[in-house]
Amino acid sequence: MIELGGNIKLINFDEVEPALLIVIKKVVGNYTKKISESIDDFKSIEVSLENKKKNKIHVKVEGSDVKEADAEDKNLFFALDRALGAVLKG
Repeated sequence: MIELGGNIKLINFDEVEPALLIVIKKVVGNYTKKISESIDDFKSIEVSLENKKKNKIHVKVEGSDVKEADAEDKNLFFALDRALGAVLKG
């Protein structure tokens, strides 16, 4: 598990190439800022790489309630964008 600050957790991203991980951290950080502004009592966000071969992403956001979203795509960044975007749209 990789922690970014106190409220962002990346789970199962330990084996991702360092160059890709830098971009993933930026994408997750930018979405987290938007999500934290739109959700009451934002506490934390967990982004999990559920299936590395299929790039299945699971996002869980804790605030006044819990929001979750899943996405899967051949491209890891598209899957990440879809899952985080789904949580942001609520």
